[in-house]
Amino acid sequence: MLTQGSILVSCLWLVEQIPTPPPPAKRQRGRQETSSDQLFVKALIVMILRRLSTAYAWLSFLEQAEPGVPQMRPLLTEHGRFPTRRTWERRWEKLPARRPALIGCLGRPLVPRLQPWAAQGHAAAVDSTPLRANGGVWHKNHRLAGEVPHASLDTEAAWSKSGYHGWWYGWKLHLAVVVGSLWLPLAAECTIARDADNVIAPTLLEQLPLAVRYVLGDMPYNTPEWRQAWAWPNRALVAPRRGPYPQRDGGVEVRRLFHKLRSLAIEPFGAHLLLL
Repeated sequence: MLTQGSILVSCLWLVEQIPTPPPPAKRQRGRQETSSDQLFVKALIVMILRRLSTAYAWLSFLEQAEPGVPQMRPLLTEHGRFPTRRTWERRWEKLPARRPALIGCLGRPLVPRLQPWAAQGHAAAVDSTPLRANGGVWHKNHRLAGEVPHASLDTEAAWSKSGYHGWWYGWKLHLAVVVGSLWLPLAAECTIARDADNVIAPTLLEQLPLAVRYVLGDMPYNTPEWRQAWAWPNRALVAPRRGPYPQRDGGVEVRRLFHKLRSLAIEPFGAHLLLL
């Protein structure tokens, strides 16, 4: 019989199996980090599942003797050391900016193992998902006056508008996923809401496996700049054309089919993120 403790231990073990991004080639200034992001992701999972909101609560939980906790402690140390309370707090603050890279590291190593394109074309889909800021919105009149009406406002977020979501205040997750028999994330970037999809897309392009032959996107990705970025052998961008509708060229039905495949591949990710 599985207990909550054993489930948490299994989750921590699974996180250890996820490859992590390589460290920066150039040594950074200041104090060097001695613990990996993987360690703090594991701790964050336990905090979410056990509803622990502070480093004090987290450390108090690890001192308990309830089932499963003693088995967790060895999984939360590196190099024989356990981070201090201040280290936990400082690294958790940095973790949100690093999570997109971890998303890609989760999916890319699984591509050669699971073979999602064994019976289908080697395609990936790209799109962005709005992440609304918590704590309300920072309206333009307050922002221009330099006023922050409430301490809970996210002052680093931004406004954006789309035909589907309308106006919204927050952030944007840019995502590339497999179009195949499995849903696997391949690359991700998190930016403020106003950053255009086609501007961030080349960053996703650099992270895609070489096996990708077709990239499916919607109309914002169909720009001369991005088509130039896609000038690779054996790789093509498939996106709706700009111009008046209905379009009657010979590629209409092909693009409509690819657009449907793109939606089926990437929208489940967006739907789950909006529930978080």
